[in-house]
Amino acid sequence: MSFERVALISDIHGNLTALEAVLADISARGIQRIINLGDTAGKGPRGEDAVARCREVCEVNVRGNWDDFLPGIPDDGPPEMIWWRDELTSASRAWLSETPLSVDIEMSGRRIRLFHASAESPHVRVHFHHTPEEFAAMFENTDMTGDGPVPDVVGYADIHDAYIESVDGRTLFNVGSVGNPLDEPTPSYVILEGGSSASDPFSVQFVRVPYDIEAEIAVAEELGMPMRDVWAVELRTAVFRGRQS
Repeated sequence: MSFERVALISDIHGNLTALEAVLADISARGIQRIINLGDTAGKGPRGEDAVARCREVCEVNVRGNWDDFLPGIPDDGPPEMIWWRDELTSASRAWLSETPLSVDIEMSGRRIRLFHASAESPHVRVHFHHTPEEFAAMFENTDMTGDGPVPDVVGYADIHDAYIESVDGRTLFNVGSVGNPLDEPTPSYVILEGGSSASDPFSVQFVRVPYDIEAEIAVAEELGMPMRDVWAVELRTAVFRGRQS
């Protein structure tokens, strides 16, 4: 029986220290397939470095809400947004704008759909406490996801709050955040494991990887990043204080 594992990461937000810790854990487990569910840059100090690493190691990078709007921030936009925009190279901004909005994979006879925030848009948020209608809409085909078989499993990101829920044979899970977790201060990612046959077992595993939070805060201080005081509070406490997530 042959099994495959895929690591799902998301919401790095320019936190290179956390990203490297998570990538080291993935590598130590011998996992070679990595899919990034978006929001690679913005909020943190090293978006360009995070983009470069994800372009290097990730099989697919899905576009998040920050990836979508940050490249288009105008010159008269908020100063912190301009800082995060200009911290990226023009090539990275263009690349982020062209990443796909949704991707489907198959494991153990299940169609697994992966996107950043919802099946409608990377800007439409679905929280942990959602309605039955919001749950059902996550499994629908839309202009964003395209046509084809509807998924049995949906994984998403955006809310920085890891969880899993199954209803009527369908499973919805959130991978949490690598660089800006808001459920606890420890980065989260997910491992999917399954086989090529519908008779093979399938699993969703959540992994928490500690890292040096103070080292990351020191980088933001050294670079003079705007809103670094807010960033420090969020990293230390997992309490949301900022403008966007």
